[in-house]
Amino acid sequence: MYQNILIPIVFDDEHDQKNSIKLGGLLAATNAQVTFLHVIEKIPAYATSYIPEDLQKELRVALQQAIDDVAAHLPGATGQLVEGHSGRTIVEYAQEHGVDLIIIESHRPGFQDLFLGSTAAHVVRHAACAVHVLR
Repeated sequence: MYQNILIPIVFDDEHDQKNSIKLGGLLAATNAQVTFLHVIEKIPAYATSYIPEDLQKELRVALQQAIDDVAAHLPGATGQLVEGHSGRTIVEYAQEHGVDLIIIESHRPGFQDLFLGSTAAHVVRHAACAVHVLR
């Protein structure tokens, strides 16, 4: 059983959070801390001038509500939004917060992943804690 679990969440049609939530509940020790994390990729500087500031704020509020809704499925779980590169940010967050397990979903690797690498692959290679990959 794990005491401090990090579950990165992606809001798209390819990822279903139900399996991550279920596994987090199964692997969590009594009174474990479970954090659902959504990484917002930084918008390139050249593009920020085209996106109204109000829209960016509304998006953050909507994303925070969505991550809080996911966290509500596990007692005592919390939702966090952070900005950065997804793979690096997940690994850094885990190190900074003493995470002992990361549960991450992965898509089926495609040709582009041979050159670029996926977020899950980056986390598996660089995390200093246990990583459970769901497909």
